[in-house]
Amino acid sequence: MTKPPHDSVSSAAFSGEPGRIARFVSGKILMAKSPKQYLTLVFSNPFNWLLAVVLAIGIPLLIQRYATGLGSVTHGSQDYPWGLLLGFGLFGMVPLSASGFLLSTAVEIFGRHDLKPIERLALLNGLLGYFFAVVYLLVDLGMPWRLTYPMFVSFGPAAVLFLVAWHVATYLSVQIGEMIPAFAEWIGWDRGKKFIKRITLGLTIAGIILSTLHQGALGALFCYAPGKIHPLWISPEFQWIHFFCSSIYAGLCMVIVVSTLVAFFLRLRCDENFKNSLDRITITLSRGAAYAMVTYLVIKLVALAHDQEWGYLLTGWGGYYVSEMVIGVILPLVLLTYGSRHHLIPMLRIGSLLAVLGILWNRLNTVILCYNWKLHQEIPHFKEVWLVLTILAIYIITYRFILYRLPVLFTWKESDRSNNPAR
Repeated sequence: MTKPPHDSVSSAAFSGEPGRIARFVSGKILMAKSPKQYLTLVFSNPFNWLLAVVLAIGIPLLIQRYATGLGSVTHGSQDYPWGLLLGFGLFGMVPLSASGFLLSTAVEIFGRHDLKPIERLALLNGLLGYFFAVVYLLVDLGMPWRLTYPMFVSFGPAAVLFLVAWHVATYLSVQIGEMIPAFAEWIGWDRGKKFIKRITLGLTIAGIILSTLHQGALGALFCYAPGKIHPLWISPEFQWIHFFCSSIYAGLCMVIVVSTLVAFFLRLRCDENFKNSLDRITITLSRGAAYAMVTYLVIKLVALAHDQEWGYLLTGWGGYYVSEMVIGVILPLVLLTYGSRHHLIPMLRIGSLLAVLGILWNRLNTVILCYNWKLHQEIPHFKEVWLVLTILAIYIITYRFILYRLPVLFTWKESDRSNNPAR
């Protein structure tokens, strides 16, 4: 059986290695295994074969996209400039990545140290979610060398895209800084960890400001073309706060879903503190998510009343809208409320999963299904669907690679420092 990473590296693992780099690769990357042993473990996992199939088909499609243009892999047009790559990858992943600023705020600002065991997992979820949202954006836009163009060359301080570009870039930098302590413990970089600890409060405050602004700014993007989106999914005066409020419970529920998965599939990488506190933390996060859902529902009702859109509820689109709200918000709210009151952990996890799926459903509705609702509804190209799965597979591989090695699910032991080849 594989041992936890904080117990897996010993001095004996490096005794036969000739150099420092070889010791690092053997002890840190291969987790004290020979290349042959490591590959045997990789190929013994059936899930890895599934990921390999996705990548084997998706990588050539990714090359095709950059070689022959976006039109060869999507149905993008002037009528539908946003497709599945942005609907899922950008507008879907960003709210699900709000866990970083939420948990860091709770722990570092409000002193909720009872949530400390899950803080790094939330920060990692936020970091990778934002990073891969940018990856999806680059695949959709192309020309990655012009990524900084709207930030440094074509200045438009009054444009929402200018705001989003700067906020995502700076917040991604903040999240990298917040994850440095885990990386520093992994490689034995004491100075880096001490430096980040001194500026933790500043990083947390910066994360709150940037996240609050750009979550709302993503919603404000749709105000560029309010007439194209069905009125039930667009409310110019409230769109920014819809996106912001929904990101709060989306981030909390995503942490519950991710922690459930890692506790089951990566149980050997979790220490006792993480495992013993997970149920209690799940209840706490569920209560917070329920409050955010209530707020979101109230604001949605206020927006309907403000825009006088009650009549749309009697149409076919109205029925679809109600189904989204019932399945994606009201049902999870009931499950989270009842489950947290009676400490029913499985119910809380089911409710959190429904809430996560509900957020993705809402964003896809806003970006694709209810866009140009008076014309035709766009059906994504199968190649675009596979590209989304390909980047998602890379995301899962990266996520798992970090969780297996860095002290995210466990507390690093100071006694391991003597065995650190990078010290």
